[in-house]
Amino acid sequence: MEVTPIPVLTVPTVPYEDQKPGSNGLRRATAVFESRRHYLQNFVQSLLASVDLRDRQGCTMVVGSDGRYFSRTATEVIVQMAAANGIGRLVIGQNGILSTPAVSCIIRKIKAIGGIILTASHNPGGPGGDFGIKFNIANGGPAPDAVADKIHQISRTLEEFAICPDLRIDLSRVGRQDFDLENKFKPFRVEIVDSVEVYFNLLRGLFDFNAIKSLLTGPDQLKIKIDAMHGVMGPYVRRILCDELGAPANSAINCVPLEDFGGQHPDPNLTYATTLLEAMKGGEYGFGAAFDADGDRYMILGQNGFFVNPSDSLAIIAANLSCIPYFRQMGMRGFGRSMPTSMALDKVAKSLKIPVYETPTGWRFFANLMDSGRCSLCGEESFGAGSDHIREKDGLWAVLVWLSIIAARKQGVEEIVRDHWTKFGRHYYCRFDYEGLEPRAAFFIMRDLEALITDKPFKGQQFAVGNNVYGVEKADSYEYVDPVDGTVTKKQGLRIIFSDASRLIFRLSASGSTGTILRIYAESYEKDPSKHNKEPQAVLGPLIAIALKLSQIHERTGRKGPTVIT
Repeated sequence: MEVTPIPVLTVPTVPYEDQKPGSNGLRRATAVFESRRHYLQNFVQSLLASVDLRDRQGCTMVVGSDGRYFSRTATEVIVQMAAANGIGRLVIGQNGILSTPAVSCIIRKIKAIGGIILTASHNPGGPGGDFGIKFNIANGGPAPDAVADKIHQISRTLEEFAICPDLRIDLSRVGRQDFDLENKFKPFRVEIVDSVEVYFNLLRGLFDFNAIKSLLTGPDQLKIKIDAMHGVMGPYVRRILCDELGAPANSAINCVPLEDFGGQHPDPNLTYATTLLEAMKGGEYGFGAAFDADGDRYMILGQNGFFVNPSDSLAIIAANLSCIPYFRQMGMRGFGRSMPTSMALDKVAKSLKIPVYETPTGWRFFANLMDSGRCSLCGEESFGAGSDHIREKDGLWAVLVWLSIIAARKQGVEEIVRDHWTKFGRHYYCRFDYEGLEPRAAFFIMRDLEALITDKPFKGQQFAVGNNVYGVEKADSYEYVDPVDGTVTKKQGLRIIFSDASRLIFRLSASGSTGTILRIYAESYEKDPSKHNKEPQAVLGPLIAIALKLSQIHERTGRKGPTVIT
């Protein structure tokens, strides 16, 4: 019986002005994607058209999502439009589920031209939550600025999009589905793959799974509690930590992916991962971890809820890479950290005589360093860390690193952290987020602050707060010159560095779906071990007072305090 080819339609549309991707793709309130006519289709068309037609014809792309509301609808539209735009093959996780690290892994494994990830990271989901579309390029990493700019340029003048509205796929059935299209681009193939398998096999080659399994199942078994926060990580946690590495099934909580993440923020920090925190405070478990919605961020807790600051976590991983077979074999070429991340990593790098690269926020900068062979390990203060095994931050990888370190050192989380502080000193650190600011107000706060701190008389100025006196050694608007290609990235945050090496950082972030986020970072170094038991906010209080005085953020926004403190 002859099958009628699926028609390809060209649909007229009107462009939108607000579709420029940020460092994490395009994020908007879900209602924007649902209610604005062709909003989703316009962005997908712009994204696909950013790939040169000669490269696009017959190429392979990967598609995955964190399972949030609207993902299935968006996946279906992406499949229909990919077919109409000449993509030859799509590889999609079963039921649309693929973590961000898994997408990066698969892109690299099958040499795909890129991948589309449907996620708004740690932002809430559901009809009243957020939705996002992120594009990763052929190296498996986030699209660089040049690609984002191209997508935006196309979106501003877009007049039509191509789609095969009659094309239907079964996301639940693993295997190949072929389609005959009514155009020269044929055949079109969709492969539904196991969401975990390829990524699992990669991890198996990086770690000593036998050592981790002995830690989790032996006579001195480490009891763990892992919170997937109803995001994408549920299947990965169950398959890898429970089925493969022997952790009891009840070690894993909130492992069923939900479209609204159970009504919670899928954000692994002390503000939102309260279920895990309460479980750890009881003292029954020696190790706890939580993941964000798409699996690239993580939080580590020790017994009794001992919190590991993500900047400290990165430094401790760097100091213990010899515990990981992958690094024993590959060696350590360099470290990378985002500029706002604490300088704890720098202390380790100096002791190991390994270069450390300070970059703007955004994993694409690390990917460039890794592709050039300059960087083996990198991380950001926003609960992200990873290595050159892929080109994304990787939450489960970080958890397996920590379990490997515990197995090798035969110490608990808190003991490992305190030993690290004794050897390298403690970097007291915190971040204040002012979310949902009116964009113009946030812009003018930063503009006026930049004018103040870059004025010549500001250098050398002293600030007295209580018994503390801070002298300004350096103040600037941070810019980055990429050592690989010489690209200059400007206005990446305002820095004030004091003579005692304390730092204040001010940075605008577009990771929210509405308004602008202004982040204030405070850091102070303490070498004396007898002073390592203080609360971070008590130590950093004088610095925070200086930050509030200089920025006048409360007076200028009417805010009484930050939205979130981490």
